[in-house]
Amino acid sequence: MKKNVKHQETIDYFLKIVWQTVANRYNQLVADFGITQSIGYLLINIDENDGTTVSQAAALLGLKSTSLSRMLRQLEQMGLIYRELNEGDKRSVKIYLTLLGKEKRSLARGLVREFNNYLNSHISDNEKEYLIKTLKKINQLTLNFKPEIN
Repeated sequence: MKKNVKHQETIDYFLKIVWQTVANRYNQLVADFGITQSIGYLLINIDENDGTTVSQAAALLGLKSTSLSRMLRQLEQMGLIYRELNEGDKRSVKIYLTLLGKEKRSLARGLVREFNNYLNSHISDNEKEYLIKTLKKINQLTLNFKPEIN
């Protein structure tokens, strides 16, 4: 029989707290660039040459396309992106980076590299390998989970 676990001792609690800490720290650091962590993440993931469809961008951020609209309007107003009809599929729209968007992406990429280098310098290869393996397992278990409660 399993003992009762305090919510502060659960795996999902630590996953949430660690991600919040990372996101908050990124937000503090990229504020100097005039962007947020989620904007930086989107900029990093827009294809340099071919652009990225709105639906692809939504999937990257874990959002519905409609929820992404406000963010895209903000990015257009900031002069970081522009949108065009997708030549291959006139029903969809592609997002492209402006010169300013490319500049902000470069700053965000540099910060991500620096942060990951910092982590890598403080976490052994074995620890990193084990962590990634464990996180992949948790991800798969999460996808497979079916609650017994109806």
